[in-house]
Amino acid sequence: MAGTSLVGHIIRGLGVDPRELLVRRHFLDTVHAAQILMERPEVDPARVGATGESQGGGLTLACAALEPRIRAAVPVFPFLSDYRRVWDLDLAVNAYAELRDYLRRFDPLHESVEQMWLTLGYIDVQHLAPRVRASVMMHTGLMDMICPPSTQFAAYNKLPSEKQVTIYPDFEHEDLPGIGDRILRFFVDQLGPSVGPDALVEGR
Repeated sequence: MAGTSLVGHIIRGLGVDPRELLVRRHFLDTVHAAQILMERPEVDPARVGATGESQGGGLTLACAALEPRIRAAVPVFPFLSDYRRVWDLDLAVNAYAELRDYLRRFDPLHESVEQMWLTLGYIDVQHLAPRVRASVMMHTGLMDMICPPSTQFAAYNKLPSEKQVTIYPDFEHEDLPGIGDRILRFFVDQLGPSVGPDALVEGR
């Protein structure tokens, strides 16, 4: 697969075939990592959770959707959700800037833009959310301009499993106070009091 490995992850493979999307491969890598962990003799596969921030938050949801044995998931301001909403909000900058770059380079008149949104749907975690069976605790800063709250809730609202969200009204895409303790308490509640780092799949 041709292309940079520094930027352009969302659009890498976009003009070829949904199966060639780089982010699709990232999703599958999280599943393989979880399955390897679950096969370890010292790990109880019924007591495995996943967590991550931003891109790791999006991967947390993808992992929980594609590996149904994940029992608890904590996505923190998840990235990779509702690309079209990002565009409509005119926030295709920073983490989503490559969407605008792609159109400027390959479709300046937006003649194929609907096909672009259709293909991106394959790597949009809001469409994977209905598959999640894990208990979910999401964390969202309402001032987040990197991953707008409405894009995060596009995934959250489609979760069919037990779920809760912790709102930080005055915080952006940044370190959230007390989040480590909140995540640990959630995993203890969901997975049991002997939870340790070997029982978590963490993404960033």
